[in-house]
Amino acid sequence: MARKTRGRAIDGVILVDKPIGESSNRILQQVKRAFYAQKAGHTGALDPLATGMLPVCLGESTKFAQFLLDADKAYRVVAELGIRTNTSDADGEVVERKDVHVTAEQVQQALPQFRGDIKQVPSMFSALKHEGKPLYDYARRGITIEREARPITIYSLEVVSIDLPFVTLDVRCSKGTYIRSLVDDLGQALGCGAYVKSLHRTAVGDYPSADMVPLADLQAMVAERDDPAAFDYAALDALLLPIDAPVTQLPQMLVTQEDGYALLHGQPLSEPPEPIYESGERAVAAPLVRIRIQATGQFLGVAERRPTGEYWPKRVLVLPGSQ
Repeated sequence: MARKTRGRAIDGVILVDKPIGESSNRILQQVKRAFYAQKAGHTGALDPLATGMLPVCLGESTKFAQFLLDADKAYRVVAELGIRTNTSDADGEVVERKDVHVTAEQVQQALPQFRGDIKQVPSMFSALKHEGKPLYDYARRGITIEREARPITIYSLEVVSIDLPFVTLDVRCSKGTYIRSLVDDLGQALGCGAYVKSLHRTAVGDYPSADMVPLADLQAMVAERDDPAAFDYAALDALLLPIDAPVTQLPQMLVTQEDGYALLHGQPLSEPPEPIYESGERAVAAPLVRIRIQATGQFLGVAERRPTGEYWPKRVLVLPGSQ
């Protein structure tokens, strides 16, 4: 007999303002519990030390979480000069102290080398895998693994304030960027060392920080709940972004209901209409597109263009009546 699924089949994305000291997985479980959701997944972990934007996908939106993992990110980081730690952040052990003799002008002069397309060696305390295990597992056992420098892009790196030994920076960067490594490299370039004293993620993709909801607010909304199955979730659900929120950067393709449901059954769009961006700009031969039914606006999923010109389903929803 099939096991009964516990929770609601609720779909969407909630932008949680992660508090300090909690793991991303712990936040995920608390959000899932607040929404009484059957399924949930986050879109890229933040360290316990870090705060800020943690998008959590519920239900069918989890199918598109990878697109947010691949999205650009923005952070505000406070670096303290003169100290290096083994983790390059405030959670680590101090391994080096130096007097800080640099000036604010020297800090500004050191920044251009870290802008644009650069290569970065990931921290040993990152979640990057080596032989199936995250690097931090090795680091905690005192084992150092050789890591290759990886290409990243720092789109912007700007000073917010300098109050030595503290430097506050705004960073917008590509996926795969380790802010701890960036700060450590900056400290090395300045000759005095540095570590991340605090880190706040301000944006993921195009999601603005103003849309974030503190975890405490979500929990307060269900604090008086006795029976999760009988609770009125209308106010909580109103905070959710749509199912397709992780893929709004992709151009949209409007199809007939017949073609759309064929796509849901694994069939390609052999004569696809032209995809268009939200701006109205044409997206000729776009590699990935969002699919919607023209008559209803129903989002169906993401399709991928093949060399033949056909669009095949890549990630699609499970809709009532489409099976």
